[in-house]
Amino acid sequence: MSRLWWVRHGPTHARGMVGWSDLAADLSDAAALARLHARLPAGAVVVSSDLRRSRDTAAALGRGIDAVLPALREMHFGAWEGRRHDEISAEAPDLARAFWTEPGDVRPPGGESWNDLRARVGSAVEGLVAAYPGRDIVAVAHFGVILTQVQRARAISAHAALAQHIAPLSLTRLERMGPGPSGWRLLGVNEGGLP
Repeated sequence: MSRLWWVRHGPTHARGMVGWSDLAADLSDAAALARLHARLPAGAVVVSSDLRRSRDTAAALGRGIDAVLPALREMHFGAWEGRRHDEISAEAPDLARAFWTEPGDVRPPGGESWNDLRARVGSAVEGLVAAYPGRDIVAVAHFGVILTQVQRARAISAHAALAQHIAPLSLTRLERMGPGPSGWRLLGVNEGGLP
């Protein structure tokens, strides 16, 4: 049995859509980091997205980083990167609406779809479970990345998954009970974290 302890990186304070932009995280809340550190299992494998906000958050937790994985990056928003939803909606209302209300195969120009993200992250998770069987794995990553795994464990639609809040520095816990996508159980979602 493997357990994944998903940690969302610290806040970036960015106002637009932030996917592959390599922004720094605000890690000034030492008390929040200490609370999160205390919740994580001793001796766990620690992995991180390759983006700075995740790597720096993982380092701030004081556990070391065993692997940095580009496959744990946030969704690639393509031409929408860094832009606000209202700007995108004014420019491409139908595409913007479909992206949020009917996620799945809808892609921003030059970006990836929810299903692309889900497949990328799912493959990375399967690789982690195979590489570290029966271990606790702390994975420091992003909002969308974590939600793909909430969707997987709950067997819900992408639209329903996107309605779930995942706060910065929050913890989402999953347990692998058996092989295949239905073998995951959600133990806790969006625990702690910043308001």
